[in-house]
Amino acid sequence: MNTFVYLKEILLFKKILAVVLMSAGIGIFLTDSIFAGLTLSIIGLNLISTEGSEINLTNKTYRVIKSVFGINFGKWKPCPEFEYVSVFKTKESTEVNAYGATMATFKSDIIFLNLFYNRNKHITFYKTNDKIDAFKVAEHFKLALDIDILDTTESESKWL
Repeated sequence: MNTFVYLKEILLFKKILAVVLMSAGIGIFLTDSIFAGLTLSIIGLNLISTEGSEINLTNKTYRVIKSVFGINFGKWKPCPEFEYVSVFKTKESTEVNAYGATMATFKSDIIFLNLFYNRNKHITFYKTNDKIDAFKVAEHFKLALDIDILDTTESESKWL
């Protein structure tokens, strides 16, 4: 696997709302008003789109992407001189809202793989809940890019 894609997740409610808006937009476009139909469809498409990044280790290129229905858009650029890959563990919060009020907040552990360059700049290229998977991918980056791994999943960081 030489191409990695990281996309921000879209909440289920947002996906459902997007499909409803796009369906209503198409229906209105076909039966009543072209402008109103297009407007609803575009709002739905915007809700279902997500952002992220993609790296091709074979060509040593990357791109910041906008993804709609699994189709990725973005301009490929040569990779900067990456210095190391950081395996970073944090908490991710998901809020459940109803009628404008937050009903519950769920927190879960999440692990990001960030490729650092120019001392403190980074690009997030991978996200997972599985620590073993994270280190397998980090090892792949290490071998492909000839860089070190910084493990920051514990309270004390260490180089691997």
